[in-house]
Amino acid sequence: MAPPGRAALIAILGTAQTLAWASTYYLPAILAVPMAQSLGLSVATVFAAFSGALIVTALAGPAAGKAVDRLGGRPVLLASSLLFAIGLAMLAAAQSPLLFLAGWLVLGLGMACGLYEAAFAALVWLYGHQARNAITGIALLGGLASTVGWPLSGWLNAELGWRGACLVWAGLHLGLGLPLNALLPRAPMLAMPRASTPAAGGASADTASGPAPSEVRRILMLLALVFATTLFISTAMGAHMPRLLQGSGLTLAAAVGIAALVGPAQVVGRLLEFGLLRRVHPLLSARLAAAAHPLGAVILLLLGAGFAPLFAILHGLGNGILTIAKGLLPLALFGSSGYGARQGWLMVPARIAQAFAPFLFGLGLERWGTQALWLSIGVGLLAFAALLALPAHRHDSAAH
Repeated sequence: MAPPGRAALIAILGTAQTLAWASTYYLPAILAVPMAQSLGLSVATVFAAFSGALIVTALAGPAAGKAVDRLGGRPVLLASSLLFAIGLAMLAAAQSPLLFLAGWLVLGLGMACGLYEAAFAALVWLYGHQARNAITGIALLGGLASTVGWPLSGWLNAELGWRGACLVWAGLHLGLGLPLNALLPRAPMLAMPRASTPAAGGASADTASGPAPSEVRRILMLLALVFATTLFISTAMGAHMPRLLQGSGLTLAAAVGIAALVGPAQVVGRLLEFGLLRRVHPLLSARLAAAAHPLGAVILLLLGAGFAPLFAILHGLGNGILTIAKGLLPLALFGSSGYGARQGWLMVPARIAQAFAPFLFGLGLERWGTQALWLSIGVGLLAFAALLALPAHRHDSAAH
């Protein structure tokens, strides 16, 4: 069977990514309350189990990325489909908090093997430095995950209960996700040297003949800081934006309606990356995107609730572009060799920041109300400063 063309591969991986995100990352937003009520837990405990899954994702990410570097994306993404199905089935069968937590931890392993980092690494394994457009296309399709996942989870919960919803999602991974990931090519689409084993922190041996190790470490630390700070903001806003906007003086209905602008704005941001920004260095687009949330938040704080739609749109635009930047910046700065393992290491602090973001920003909201936005503004400016400190030229002497 001939391998799929690039457009077909983007459609295949993009659909699989939509399924992966919709059935894991976006699951608690709809099912946390019925899960808690059924198991006799607090909703906070359900989200704590989800945070535990994100910690597992962080810890397992480097190994998953290294496996993609060595074997390609097909076996790793196939494994993710199985892990997703097993974890969701464990949730559906859970009658005790212990099995419920274990199910989330299995889903954490699945997320390490099956979310954007692994998919991006699979594309780099296939296409090398020419993976930029494919990465953007995958992120564009994956941006529909909440649009598809939230209504479907809600409908399944109403019809079948949360356990039935989890079983349907598990079945979709076996009946749809697994066959889609099985279509991935077994060999690279471009002739390129395979990665040597990266050192701790993700610097590959290719950099040994290039810049000094201290310079490589500095760049890696800056990238890790960018990923952690931007993911902290996006997760905090994802969890608390309607409540945050209510604090600015809006009604609940208005706050929810304005918060819903974030999703379409993210898609527009990814379309901009796919079109207008594809011709510029990803560092420039990342800098513009990182400035969007602080700018929108300052406007909201200084000018009031009337500017809440502008805040939501700017946040969504920036977040959409930054999702793609997380895949493109390591490729642009270090090349394709060792990409998967490097990406895994870079995402460790980001996933940990993501796990604690809803709790920490929630504390800020309780104490300071809407003024908690100064926290996200400061974090966003830190990301912007780190991006300004990054060089625009590649630091991998073996880059293609």
